[in-house]
Amino acid sequence: MALTNAERGGPDPIDVLVGLKIRELRRERRMSQASLGEKLGITFQQIQKYERGANRISASMLVRAADAFEVHPAALLPDSSAAAPESSTVLYMLTKVRGANEMVEVFSRTSPRLRTELLRFARSLAAETHQELELET
Repeated sequence: MALTNAERGGPDPIDVLVGLKIRELRRERRMSQASLGEKLGITFQQIQKYERGANRISASMLVRAADAFEVHPAALLPDSSAAAPESSTVLYMLTKVRGANEMVEVFSRTSPRLRTELLRFARSLAAETHQELELET
């Protein structure tokens, strides 16, 4: 039986999705982590942990966050298909690789032709990096 990210010590995919939703709503409302933390009575560091999925958000805090965003609490929850095991690696990388979220956001705003070229370029860079790492070992 395959281990989940939570069992391996990583965040649970559902916690990551909730955190990503909180980050998305906070950014849409041009709210800092500190100001959201003030509204919820917690520190900005705790907001960071929620947004990364490193800490689980309790039901009461989820309701308070929904109130702060003026949305229904269900708006902060993923649909059941979004937390499928195959998506957990991607979710984990989005929380752990610095700049990955921004890269995805920027990538999604480019034209299909540019996305194809960017993907080709990224694959080329990854292959080159892999070769360099092999030479070093």
